[in-house]
Amino acid sequence: MRKILSNLFPEQSSEVILMISIILITLLAVSAILLAVKKAMPEKNITEIVNRTKSWWIMIGIFIAAIFINNTASYVFLAILSFFAFRELYSVLHFRQSDRSALLVALLTIPVQYALAYFKWYGGYIIFIPVIMFLLLPPIMVIKQDTHRITKSMALLHWSLMLSVFGLSHLAFLLSMPDLEGFSSGGRGLLLFLVFLTEINDIMQFIWGKTFGKHKILPNVSPNKTWEGFIGGVISTTVIGYFIGFLTPLSTSQVIFTSAMISVFGFAGDVVLSAIKRDKGIKDMSDTIPGHGGIFDRIDSLSFTAPAFFHLMYFLVYPPFQPFEEICKNL
Repeated sequence: MRKILSNLFPEQSSEVILMISIILITLLAVSAILLAVKKAMPEKNITEIVNRTKSWWIMIGIFIAAIFINNTASYVFLAILSFFAFRELYSVLHFRQSDRSALLVALLTIPVQYALAYFKWYGGYIIFIPVIMFLLLPPIMVIKQDTHRITKSMALLHWSLMLSVFGLSHLAFLLSMPDLEGFSSGGRGLLLFLVFLTEINDIMQFIWGKTFGKHKILPNVSPNKTWEGFIGGVISTTVIGYFIGFLTPLSTSQVIFTSAMISVFGFAGDVVLSAIKRDKGIKDMSDTIPGHGGIFDRIDSLSFTAPAFFHLMYFLVYPPFQPFEEICKNL
């Protein structure tokens, strides 16, 4: 498989090709095992793990496609993911009729945020939603002169933007990371590392929890989450991260710490969205992916792991990005 991919995509680094080969072989093996278990023990209920594996196929396939297609299209694809995630959030949070203008402005932040990532303007990117939109959106709501539940709407709208747009947009900025000497995988390797570990962490926490889980960690939020699943997932994800550290420019100790951090933040993103769904009395954010819920159900963990991973990489190994004036000169 690695040879086939190398022939099809000669422009990709050997590390990226190797990682994609590992992912596809792993998925094929897991799918084959689940099929065998289903046939050998039809009475055993493995529906949930089968659905998770199917959704993993879908999401990994989408991200691999984004990595292999041209650079601009990758940013557009990731922006569309943010659009779906934001739409699913505001659909279940029940904003007021008078919030429609602010919601429209919030939607327009998506192309701006991803354009800032595309042009590698870190200074503008990092303050656009947390600062500029934080100051701009409340006055737009106030202009409507509807003060009923306005405090709640202000908080919900900005928080929704932070989670579904600002957090996820760090996936795009990973693709904008500058080249480093001796590190051929670049931003695509970093994106693969992050997405694979985030997804495998979800799977490993589920497997450990189902196999050994006895002590519930957040019974009122996510009854199926256990301490055994959480700890087993962190250990497993850290070990796996160690072996795929070739996708990053990190040292061994940095890879171990980063992998564990991704596992912890992935759990945080998962339970935060679970709390929202429990509050709203829904099982899934939407039915965008038939049988598997909404887009945000599949990438909720990434809204937490992406910014954590990006900023850790930025401060550990990357020099400061170009100031905006230099970027304009190079356009």
